[in-house]
Amino acid sequence: MARQARQVRTGPGGLSRRAFLELSAGGLAGVAGLGAPPAWAAVPGSAEDARLGKHLIGKLEGPEILTDPASIPKKFSEAPMLAQLVKAGKLPPVEQRLPLEPMVVKPLHEIGKYGGTWRRAFTGPADLENGNRICSTDKPLFVDYTGTVTKPCVARAWKMSDDGKVFTLTFRKGMKWSDGAPFTADDVMFWYEDIYQNKELLPIPPTELTVNGKVGRIEKVDDSTVAFVFPEPYYLFETIMAGDAQIACGQATGAYRPSGIMGLYAPKHYLKNYLPKYVSQDQLQKQAEAAKMGSWVSLFKYKCSWCLNTELPTLTPWKTTNPINTPQWILERNPYYYAVDTAGNQLPYWDKIVMTLAENLEVLNLRAVAGEYDWQSRHIQLPKLPVLLENQKKGNYRVYLDPGQFGGSAYIAVNLTYEGDPEVAKWLQNVDFRRALSLAIDRDQVNEAYFLGLGTPGSPAPDESLPHSPGPQYRTLWSTLDIKKANELLDKIGLTKKDSEGYRLRTDGKGRLRIEIATQAAAFIDFTGITEMAVASWKKIGIHGDVKEMERGLETRRSLNNELQMEVSENTGSENLWVNPGHVLPVLSSTRNGPLYFKWFATNGQQGKKPEDPRLLQAMELYRKGPGLKEAEQRQVAQEIWKIVLDQVYNIGLVGLAPGSYGVRVVKNNVGNVPGRLSQLREARIPCGAHPTTFFFRS
Repeated sequence: MARQARQVRTGPGGLSRRAFLELSAGGLAGVAGLGAPPAWAAVPGSAEDARLGKHLIGKLEGPEILTDPASIPKKFSEAPMLAQLVKAGKLPPVEQRLPLEPMVVKPLHEIGKYGGTWRRAFTGPADLENGNRICSTDKPLFVDYTGTVTKPCVARAWKMSDDGKVFTLTFRKGMKWSDGAPFTADDVMFWYEDIYQNKELLPIPPTELTVNGKVGRIEKVDDSTVAFVFPEPYYLFETIMAGDAQIACGQATGAYRPSGIMGLYAPKHYLKNYLPKYVSQDQLQKQAEAAKMGSWVSLFKYKCSWCLNTELPTLTPWKTTNPINTPQWILERNPYYYAVDTAGNQLPYWDKIVMTLAENLEVLNLRAVAGEYDWQSRHIQLPKLPVLLENQKKGNYRVYLDPGQFGGSAYIAVNLTYEGDPEVAKWLQNVDFRRALSLAIDRDQVNEAYFLGLGTPGSPAPDESLPHSPGPQYRTLWSTLDIKKANELLDKIGLTKKDSEGYRLRTDGKGRLRIEIATQAAAFIDFTGITEMAVASWKKIGIHGDVKEMERGLETRRSLNNELQMEVSENTGSENLWVNPGHVLPVLSSTRNGPLYFKWFATNGQQGKKPEDPRLLQAMELYRKGPGLKEAEQRQVAQEIWKIVLDQVYNIGLVGLAPGSYGVRVVKNNVGNVPGRLSQLREARIPCGAHPTTFFFRS
């Protein structure tokens, strides 16, 4: 029996969930190219909901990467704007700009046309992912459009030794940076020797070169080949190289890392001019002062910033020509981009990407409704779906829905190493306190109000169809509304005294116990509204929750500095625990539930703080051993880690498996090669798994 729909106010007059689903069914029923969704793509909810909502979800599809050398075209073509530069003698011919074996992309539907500007929105200097998720094909390896199959990218070939100790990566001969300089294995060794191992740039280097606590190394084999040599088997390394971990993130995604440092390679011919090894300290200091920066480290990080430094040579299909800290972030085609379509046309088809600053998300979404964007999913808010659907014809666009497979479309991360207030820290580290907070939340209310009932209330566990899922019973473990049980747990641990308003008092005699939950302003999901609704129910158990909304950059800095008690985010990528564990365990620099534990883990105990919780220690040690195991064993260990994490409630799930942060897509009707559905698996870097270089305007 279907649940009774609550009224959800999404615009003038409001729309019920049933009305919204009926509108969506009618609005997209006649769209060509929409097929039956995969097994894991069904809309959560009742059978009726799934029937009505399926019209918003198209077929999971995308372009194909051809790996047979015979598929390489015999002749090549280029964009008219580049042909003019060749004619003027300002560029070499396209044949000389491409590598000997370019990446060949078979477009989804048809060979595209050159020209045009992709109009979209961004929300300011902290919105780095807005561009890198379009340009992530600067990674050594990538995945196909499903987000599950490893494909060549900057590297054309790879191989893992039988014993799992040596991983070899072969790059494309004749490949060039965007300024025409050769790209070789020396650019990898420069990154490894002069950046990765530089303690001033990376005080705590990424852990991806470490297996079971033991560090591997990178060796140059020849001008096009490098080898990763490990002291123990590291069968997971291929998966890591195809993901977005620090060591494999390239330049675009590297700009988003907390360190601000790119991954695996760097343009030696350019960046060596900003390192003390190659330039005198005095000269660097003068350059830093001239740039109004305090040190050569700050200067270097600026110089290697893909989204700020317009002079930086890149491998991305488009490169920044107007930086992200301006009202328009502009990227223009890279004349040396290494990919072609099956007809020999050098990609990308679109000349330029112009992202215009939106003052806030309301403005951004109103502009989307008005049809001002050619393709936008980032920051399009799910509650705006009804009005988006109502205006499709007027705005000359189409709406697509791309549900995620991660369990935390919104979840509360508990900072287990918070030290700012000893009383609060004591309770954050108490499992029964965390369980009580989780049991007190009305998740159905949050799902209806902020996800139109299209998500799944519960824990932050991955979709049950995925190999790392610990089982369906863990979706509801400590994650269903039970006020009575929550109160019993709080009484049991000693929080029995209350003030005149019924709120529980601190045990140190300093008044009411207050818990602060940080949210990011201008996020693509209304985390602030969600959090306010979620913690409002804490009053029924006598816990006062203070929601603190912060600018994104400030919130991130405070999180990394161990200053936050709790924060709300989404755990995108956590469906593959080995590649993206940051939302699950404190084993990555981006962790939200224990920055000091991460430092302890990453430095083998030399820095940070060792967990006292034996279950957390067990989970972290299991994670440390996992990469050296073969696939079947990795799967079993991942499931065991999830069981521990969910039982101990290190993170409080709210709603998952929803078309959340990137799940609502608005695309103009004249755009070609548009997939019916995009994978939200983290490795696919939505929409990059669909190779935006093959999008084009039909007219």
